[in-house]
Amino acid sequence: MTDSVTDRVTNSVPKSVPDSVPDSAAEDDAVLTRTEGRAGRLTLNRPRALNALTHPMATRIAEALTAWERDPAVRTVVIDGAGERGLCAGGDIRMIHRDVTSGGGAASRAFWRDEYTLNARIARYPKPYVALMDGIVMGGGVGISAHGSVRIVTERSRVAMPETTIGFVPDVGGTHLLSRAPGELGTHLALTGAAVGAADALRCGLADHVVPSGLLPALTRDLAAEPVADVLPRYAVEAPAGTLDGQREWIDHCYAADTVEEIVDRLMATGEPAAKETAQTLLTKSPTALKATLAAVRRARALGSLERVMEQEYRVSCAALSRPDFVEGIRAQVIDKDRRPRWAPATLAEVTDAEVARFFAPPADGDLRLTEALTEDLTEAE
Repeated sequence: MTDSVTDRVTNSVPKSVPDSVPDSAAEDDAVLTRTEGRAGRLTLNRPRALNALTHPMATRIAEALTAWERDPAVRTVVIDGAGERGLCAGGDIRMIHRDVTSGGGAASRAFWRDEYTLNARIARYPKPYVALMDGIVMGGGVGISAHGSVRIVTERSRVAMPETTIGFVPDVGGTHLLSRAPGELGTHLALTGAAVGAADALRCGLADHVVPSGLLPALTRDLAAEPVADVLPRYAVEAPAGTLDGQREWIDHCYAADTVEEIVDRLMATGEPAAKETAQTLLTKSPTALKATLAAVRRARALGSLERVMEQEYRVSCAALSRPDFVEGIRAQVIDKDRRPRWAPATLAEVTDAEVARFFAPPADGDLRLTEALTEDLTEAE
């Protein structure tokens, strides 16, 4: 880092949106939308819930993107999160737990339809979409940031798709992103849910640039006045060293196995302490979620477009609603917080191929059809 950059880190002001914004604020305040010069600004505004994403929030973001796409005065979109902890810790899984246990999951399916549609739209948004991925960026937070055209991480970034910990499978386009990471890095991150820092996020294709967190207010101020291509070179720095490159040999060897059981066996047999620790971590996850996740990532590699992968993810997510591990995982992690999930089945050996295949069957209320919608949009644009 140059001396001038160091000076700017020291002298920068804190984020403009304080931690004191109440999480009980009306849904209209859960996403702050405004224009500043040439920039449309989106701020997730539930800091006490680590900006967990809800259905109304996804709707609000989509509405703002529609308005700004048509507004010639808005040349760039910038999204960030209120508070000091991070952009977004994911979808509101407490809401999903309530919906599944009392409403059968209908509200969750409706949320995912709109959320995944939003994720796909972000990936094809015609104006620069700048995601400030500072702090914690997980699950649904990845969906509203890592599909953007300009993805900025900082020295504080912790990026993850931790779904297997709650008996779920990476969604919001996560299997698309991870399936395209070098070697088997994406498989490793998908199964373990491990969080990565700035350098490894760049290495895995989850981010594009590193900017010191203290410079983000100045960066956003300049984006309101100048094009992204003119602003970024003044703030971007080299990423510090990551950890994944030094682990590639055993990661690529172990995760190339055909089954989760064989992956665990290879991890245990490598002699690498980090690999053995990873095997032990995998054995704490939902066996069903692990097998469904491996299948989802492998299938995503062959599907091609983000839209096709997200159509698959919608099937998998809907199937998870009817499986016991999803509700149990949320209970153990965020409801009772005992961190002692009782997975059913409890072992990898008990999860059959037929059970995994059911995750990829069409849901009872129909598929999400993003590919058809994209084809129609492209036809209209011609």
